[in-house]
Amino acid sequence: MGFRLSGVVQPKKLLRRSLSGSRQSSVADVPKGCFAVYVGERQKRFVVPVAYLNQPVFQELLSQAEEEYGFDHPNGALTIPCSEDEFSALTAQLN
Repeated sequence: MGFRLSGVVQPKKLLRRSLSGSRQSSVADVPKGCFAVYVGERQKRFVVPVAYLNQPVFQELLSQAEEEYGFDHPNGALTIPCSEDEFSALTAQLN
């Protein structure tokens, strides 16, 4: 799976803007030091550590999300534009 690097991404800024309108009911079940993202056509929810924000490959996913959705993500949540299988494989490499 290849990714195109399109420039410097400000992942914390993207995350902050995206989460400003997120669902409050699901915030309580996200552990400290993590955040939730929604992936794939079925919008499967994944909880990932904030340390991923420092990983270039994860920053590229955030850049792709910004290109596809801007800061207006569906359902008011951070949505990653890739399949669940691709996301699972990517996060397995980061662990």
